[in-house]
Amino acid sequence: MLGFYLVMGLGLLISALAGVWVKSSYSKYSKQRSYSGMTGAEVARTILDRNGLTNVRVEPVAGQLTDHYDPSSKVVRLSEGNFAQNSIAAVSVAAHEVGHAIQDATGYLPMKARAGLFPVVNFSNQLFMPLLFGGFLMGGLSGQGGLGTTLIQIAAVLFIAVFAFHVVTLPVEINASTRAYGLLTRYGILSHNEAGGTKRVLTAAAFTYIAAALTSLLTLVYLLLVSRD
Repeated sequence: MLGFYLVMGLGLLISALAGVWVKSSYSKYSKQRSYSGMTGAEVARTILDRNGLTNVRVEPVAGQLTDHYDPSSKVVRLSEGNFAQNSIAAVSVAAHEVGHAIQDATGYLPMKARAGLFPVVNFSNQLFMPLLFGGFLMGGLSGQGGLGTTLIQIAAVLFIAVFAFHVVTLPVEINASTRAYGLLTRYGILSHNEAGGTKRVLTAAAFTYIAAALTSLLTLVYLLLVSRD
């Protein structure tokens, strides 16, 4: 159990550092007005229309950094601040979410793979922790085998799907950020002086997914080690 808590603690630390980086970058560049003067909503609408995605709506959503693209409804949802503001951060985040809409429209394979894994991950997340702690309580770490070890082994197998989801998410998010930067510069929405700010915002956001993938890798390695008799 101590090893599990150490792995979880390290994962929380990595995630916390990623979160601090995102918030500091976002806070800094949300105070700097974009050269184009366009709001996040206007940037999203412009890029969508120029890529033939007139059917994709742009809507505000409550909260901060709650921005996302909903492929089932074909909606880019921007947090209220990013929807209405014309900051570098708002423009960068809006373009990133539009990048996901373009991925969806072009059939980007990693995005399809992530969508396919989603129901499996939901199922795994529901059973993973009960099975793991059940295995611990039944002596799965004693090295004697038995039901406790079997439960931990099942938990490890289930967690493979969670790890795969995080791994597949990496190219989806990195590609969306790459698309965002390219579209902003290509359409003249982003000036040369703003490039550094946009890169920092997008890189910080991508690092949160790298942190999540690393945490899941550490957890999976730990589970595979302790599930051995």
